[in-house]
Amino acid sequence: MQIATMYFKDRAQVKLNDELLQYNLKKSKGKFVGKRAEAIRELDDFEGTRTAAREIRQRVLDNLDTYLEIFEQNATARGATVLWAETPEEANRHVLDIAAKHQLKKAIKSKSMVSEESALDHAIEQAGLKVVETDLGEYILQINDYEPPSHIIAPALHKSKEEVSALFAKVHGTPPKTGIQELCGEARAVLREHYLTGDLGISGANFLIAETGSVMLVTNEGNATLCTTLPKVHVVITGIEKIVPTLEEASTLLRLLTRSATGQSITNYVDILTGIKGAGEYHGAEHMYFILVDSGRTRVLASEVREALRCIRCGACLNHCPVYQNIGGHSYGWVYPGPIGSVITPMFIGQEMAVDLPNASTLCGACGVVCPVRIPLPELLRKHREAQVKEDLRPWVERLGLKGWTWLALHPGLYGLATRIGVRLMKMMGGYEGRIHKLPLVGGWSDGRDLPAPTGKTFRELYAAKRRSA
Repeated sequence: MQIATMYFKDRAQVKLNDELLQYNLKKSKGKFVGKRAEAIRELDDFEGTRTAAREIRQRVLDNLDTYLEIFEQNATARGATVLWAETPEEANRHVLDIAAKHQLKKAIKSKSMVSEESALDHAIEQAGLKVVETDLGEYILQINDYEPPSHIIAPALHKSKEEVSALFAKVHGTPPKTGIQELCGEARAVLREHYLTGDLGISGANFLIAETGSVMLVTNEGNATLCTTLPKVHVVITGIEKIVPTLEEASTLLRLLTRSATGQSITNYVDILTGIKGAGEYHGAEHMYFILVDSGRTRVLASEVREALRCIRCGACLNHCPVYQNIGGHSYGWVYPGPIGSVITPMFIGQEMAVDLPNASTLCGACGVVCPVRIPLPELLRKHREAQVKEDLRPWVERLGLKGWTWLALHPGLYGLATRIGVRLMKMMGGYEGRIHKLPLVGGWSDGRDLPAPTGKTFRELYAAKRRSA
């Protein structure tokens, strides 16, 4: 996927002025946030389950090499082949080598965020093969000239029903439809032919089960089931951090994943696939491959933001983030939007390429509160900001201002004098309205909002006056 993180501010401004996008984002927020709140009330001990999930994921990260070896051993014992990819390009080469080895011509693909990192679809097409996305949202984006996804679990969230209807009519050559069920039925009919003619199935992985060498897939459409059981070859492409020790522990995570993602007690389809098709079995792949991708993950594991690898890709942090809710996913400029994207993207593509992302947050804490595996996202965003200052990646004016503030804070007398002068000037700036319309050096904030003018007294002065009156 093309990197556009350096254009974050410009793209965000465009999205803020996109009326249709604003309508679609507002509509989706109500669905995700409200349904999640209802779903978590079903659990007897939601917070206890979150704590257990955090411990499961953290134990894996603390012993990742061991669990990867256990997974490889058990997957191989059941007839699968485990391949390793250090870079996105290497992951793509593995897929193309597998296709060449088995003389495969058409790939049917279920949702995989890791394949977005490597632009796998483009690599397959450049090799002269056909690839078809079968997740409804991903299919919509593919036929719209490979538009990037805007959400982790709802890739076409930014599109309205009317936009999809017009797109289907254009691409399928059918009359425009008005109902959601009609549009889903049309997509199902088109995709059915591809299910029956695809010889390579590609999937991601919600979880890899170490004790059995299995992959767990969680979907609502059933497309992953068809992609992984009808073709003769199934390739799983996923990050190395997706390991879970046991099936029992995967079920604990599953209780949180579905509720946090779509507000459901459980999704319509949960597939646990183990090894190749056995003797006497009527469906399943004859050949199964796991491509385990690093692509910067070991770098994250060795960093101060390693807790981000606990992520189970539910999207709850996006759905509750006031920044994402207003600018959408495309503003972030790469695969992973929202708070989790602002933490992991700088680690994957380089801090200098994503300077604005860790700063695209109010640090309100909502993302950390809703994370089902207790990732301290606001704290990790702050760590990135600290690193940017140390590496001189922030503008010199900002760095000079922070140094000046630090010096003042270490000299209380001067700090008190400066604040007394400052609040009196700000009171004058507020005028008779008592509102400050624009502040120097912070135009990004004051251009879009008015600030209430202070009373002209510092907190210390007000506190002292209160004590005297008492």
